[in-house]
Amino acid sequence: MYKVDPPPDPKEVAAIEARRNQEKEQQSQFFNVWTRGMRVDAEALNSQAEEKKLRKAKKQSKVAAYGTDQVQYDMEQAERTHRLDKKVQEFWKQKQQLKKRRELDLWDSDPLRGEFPAHLGDNDPYWGPASLQCFSWEDLDRATCLRMQQEEFMHSLERPLQEQQQQQARVEENCADTLSEQLRLAMDLRATQLAKLEECCHKAIMSAKANANKAQVAKMAKQQRHEHQHQRKANSVEIQNQITSDLLTENPQVAQNPMAPHRVLPYCWKGMTAEQRAAIRKVQEVQHHEKEAQRQTEQALDTKWESQPMCLAQAAMELEEQERELCAEFWWRVGSFDQWLAK
Repeated sequence: MYKVDPPPDPKEVAAIEARRNQEKEQQSQFFNVWTRGMRVDAEALNSQAEEKKLRKAKKQSKVAAYGTDQVQYDMEQAERTHRLDKKVQEFWKQKQQLKKRRELDLWDSDPLRGEFPAHLGDNDPYWGPASLQCFSWEDLDRATCLRMQQEEFMHSLERPLQEQQQQQARVEENCADTLSEQLRLAMDLRATQLAKLEECCHKAIMSAKANANKAQVAKMAKQQRHEHQHQRKANSVEIQNQITSDLLTENPQVAQNPMAPHRVLPYCWKGMTAEQRAAIRKVQEVQHHEKEAQRQTEQALDTKWESQPMCLAQAAMELEEQERELCAEFWWRVGSFDQWLAK
């Protein structure tokens, strides 16, 4: 008679496959010369080095961009200052000329008296002969002449000042133009240097990535060769173990778990014995009797609780009957007392 094995449980198959994969990973780590000798994770170290290089390149690009923005801001600030200075110079030339000033004239401390003299000539009909104030040696236009001389003198003084201011404005404008040109050249030079630096960084990053990829490819190829060899050895060992072990036999001791005697190995268990089935049935019968006794106890308790309202209602009726009797007796005694009082 041939024994027909039942189909395997998918959960057991998945558990066995997961256990085999875990053992393969452990064996690959053990047989790998690099990880076993150095006691480090080479892949993690390589990834950390790549991340560090990328962070450094990003930081350099940020610093370069910040330097470009700073140079551009300085040039814009210089141009803004130059425009403001030019506007101030134009305002001085148009609105604050020396001939339009309104300060106190030190050469003429009494301008109203000089503009309006007390007496202009002897032909004034308002004054009589006795009011002569102008004589032959006097000059009535002396104040006007002095004022004209003062204005001419002031104009002669203002002319070189204006020329000096114009020359200074031209010098400042030339300096500002030279400074803006130097800033523009410095900015172009800085941009060229930053572009070269960025290109060098990009080349270095690409070279590092290429080297890392080559090293990783070589490492993966070597690891695959080791895994293939180890897989072949493991397969041969497993075939030998399957042939020489008790896995395919009917020995029930094979299914016992060495770490937990009360448990079995699912992939080696062949089913329960007659003694185990009898013990299970006995335990089931005991549990059935216990359950029946518990059910009877609960039923008696429920019956007692159901009869409790009837007992309470009967007691309440007896109390009401006693109360009526007492009331009747009380009113009879009250009536007898009233009759006695009436007599």
